[in-house]
Amino acid sequence: MKHIITFTMAGICLAWTASAQQKGGDKLAQDKAAIKSMCGCQEVTFEYTETFPADTSYRPKGYHKITDAVEYVTVAAEDKNRIVLQHLLIADSMVIKHWTEDWLYENQQLLAYDKDDEWKKVSLPAAQVKGQWTQKVYGVDDEPRYEGSATWVHTDGRHYWESASDAPLPRREYTTRKDYNVLHRTNHHEITATGSIHEQDNLKVVRINGTDKVIVGEKGLNTYNRTDENRCKLAKAWWEQNQAFWAVVRKSWDKVYGGNSAIHLQRKVNNEPLYKVMAALEEKALRKELTGAALEKEVTATLQQFATNKELSLQR
Repeated sequence: MKHIITFTMAGICLAWTASAQQKGGDKLAQDKAAIKSMCGCQEVTFEYTETFPADTSYRPKGYHKITDAVEYVTVAAEDKNRIVLQHLLIADSMVIKHWTEDWLYENQQLLAYDKDDEWKKVSLPAAQVKGQWTQKVYGVDDEPRYEGSATWVHTDGRHYWESASDAPLPRREYTTRKDYNVLHRTNHHEITATGSIHEQDNLKVVRINGTDKVIVGEKGLNTYNRTDENRCKLAKAWWEQNQAFWAVVRKSWDKVYGGNSAIHLQRKVNNEPLYKVMAALEEKALRKELTGAALEKEVTATLQQFATNKELSLQR
């Protein structure tokens, strides 16, 4: 049976006939179609539960579910070997810039999470990443989160990508948990007939002096189902107003990443968290108080304050 996935992006309706692709179609085109099929206006359900403890004295936390969320996912940037997807969450008639995923084809440079808000660059051999896509995941201010490389698989009517990587604590536990400092994530993204799923098999890890101790496993499932595009009008309008600013932010982060072999992300600078400082800059850009080179200079300087070089911080 033919399996046809249809989705809308930037006003263009695209049809993806999986059975035709399985008959020797362009693999790179299949990969790009899979990534872009995660775009659109979608209802999202977030589900998490801790599973098996490594220590019998530990009591796993219970099932947690968030429903009725609506998220707009759009292509923020694209070139031959790169697709950037931006997630915008709609809540109580407000638009919240959510996470960003940057997909790079045959990418050899990863920013790997170590522990305690520190990342370091890792180089992969070309042979290892041949045909693979790196998914770089960034937070609400496009700050680093986690990165992994794997091959998109198109077989038996399925289209999925799966990779493992270390990450900081998720936002849902960032301020409430102090008993672990690394989340080892196995991320599985798969296209469905109605949207996609992001399935997670995670391990909560205590990492000290290069030694890891697992405290408990965790299962996560984020389900994305396409819905009426009109439900995302607010997010589309917000992105139309603010996308130029966030393009500057991504460019500035690229400068920061390029200039450091390792990064330590400060939680606050001058007693202000990054999201507050970036919100103020976003407002100035929206009011045209900062534009062009002056805006880029200010954004870059701000990010450099928050993202210090790990090696330098260790010397202090």
